[in-house]
Amino acid sequence: MSNQNSPSIFSRWLKIMFNYKKHTGSWAWILHRITGLGLTFYILIHIVALTGLLKGEQAFNEEMVLFGSPVFVFFEWALGALVMFHSLNGIRIALIDFGNGARYHKQILGFVYVLAIIMVAGMGFLMFRH
Repeated sequence: MSNQNSPSIFSRWLKIMFNYKKHTGSWAWILHRITGLGLTFYILIHIVALTGLLKGEQAFNEEMVLFGSPVFVFFEWALGALVMFHSLNGIRIALIDFGNGARYHKQILGFVYVLAIIMVAGMGFLMFRH
């Protein structure tokens, strides 16, 4: 029997997450997991969108026009941001795990953040300039 006054598992997890002292590595870990989940969600949406091919060429072309709208261009830019951060952080993780990167992990993480911001801003400039 459950006690109705006891907190749920989710509320206990939230309390732990908000009370846990996060450092740079913790935020990198959290962002890596969030971007990974975002990319997984995108794959599912991508598969559903490709089912338009089964409806014929005209239906698929109509979907492509929709995907060219400004809202979808923004989501495409956000997807690129997820891909860039996730891939750069993955390279950082590999350097730390397989190289001598643990000694320089904070500097590498700073480089990842700066490079990701530059790349995402550049991609945004190219995508939104017209």
